[in-house]
Amino acid sequence: MMGRATFSLPLLLLFVSASSSQAPDGAALQGLTAGLGDFAARLYRSVSSQTDNNVLLCPLVVSSGIAALVAGSDGSTKQELLQGLGLAGPDAQNASALFQSLRDVVSGSGAFPLRQGVAVLPSQPSVVSPAYQDAVRGPYGGTAQTLTYSSPDAGSTVNSWARGQTADGVKEMVQTPLDPQTKLLLATVAFYQSSLPFNVSLTQDERFYVDKYHIKMVPMMFRSDKFHLAYDRLLKLGVLRLPMTDGAAMLVLLPDENVELSSVEEQITYEQVQGWLRQLKKTKLEVQLPRFQLEQSYDLGSILQKLGISEVFQDSADLSGIGGDTTLKLTQVIQRAVINVDESGSAEGGASGVFSSLPPRLTVNRPFLFLIYHQQTSSILYMGRVVDPTRK
Repeated sequence: MMGRATFSLPLLLLFVSASSSQAPDGAALQGLTAGLGDFAARLYRSVSSQTDNNVLLCPLVVSSGIAALVAGSDGSTKQELLQGLGLAGPDAQNASALFQSLRDVVSGSGAFPLRQGVAVLPSQPSVVSPAYQDAVRGPYGGTAQTLTYSSPDAGSTVNSWARGQTADGVKEMVQTPLDPQTKLLLATVAFYQSSLPFNVSLTQDERFYVDKYHIKMVPMMFRSDKFHLAYDRLLKLGVLRLPMTDGAAMLVLLPDENVELSSVEEQITYEQVQGWLRQLKKTKLEVQLPRFQLEQSYDLGSILQKLGISEVFQDSADLSGIGGDTTLKLTQVIQRAVINVDESGSAEGGASGVFSSLPPRLTVNRPFLFLIYHQQTSSILYMGRVVDPTRK
């Protein structure tokens, strides 16, 4: 049995969701992926610049939430949302169908275990239009219904929905009670479980250098095999690809000693990631990677406004497509993410390769970055920073 990595991500976005439909071609889907990849990099750079601690984001789910706003918006509000996602021209006109196609490719087959859901929950006495209910149900597999936020059971209702969408992978979506003044809440949730090629019987405690003054002992996973590896001489950065089950892969980005993570993060773009992927070459290697768990929460409202998505937060926002209510506006955006990476496989699985001579060893024993992407579409699913594997 292979080592197992478990990813669960609850995301709460206090705004609205929507879509449309047409069948996009491969070029259009590729354009969507590139636009979302650029948005993912910009979002990550902005969030990571505000903290020196561990970071975890699921930009794909954030993108889906913003896209859900598009079908319920109009005028300059809609145009700004589309621009924020990097969509223009025909792609912008066909955004709903593009997102549905991407969702079908990434998680439509039972082989790729990405559980996700979208819920649009305006407050009473708002009425969600049937057309908008269909828009949420189609591209996002979601639901739309009113919620009485003054009720003490409002938070429990959202949490129950999240558990149902993720088969109990996410147990608490929001803390209760909810703000009774909430007018519109969009909840999106995702749960992902996959495997990394590490054998639990080979894991042992090793030193991890958090910084110059702090050393932690952490469970370090181990495997000797052929891996895809690249080196960015400009950024002084090693790039390791670890295959995961069901068409996903993890890129581990390890700067050279004495190279600050922030100097790498400032340069991360979707184009840069694609360049690293093109440079990867298969080589014999011993890899040591720490077992880690992350749980992070962010209020993304100010972040999104810095990224150029601001009108939707203002009184002038046009979100009338939800149910004809012209007074709706986005009030808060909160994301909570959880990720568990371990090697819970048995000793029989994931055996290390045997070579005639010892291969070089790559030991990830200092702060590193990682991103998880869907190989078929190149969609970035998760991005994160591990400064201290012993802390969430």
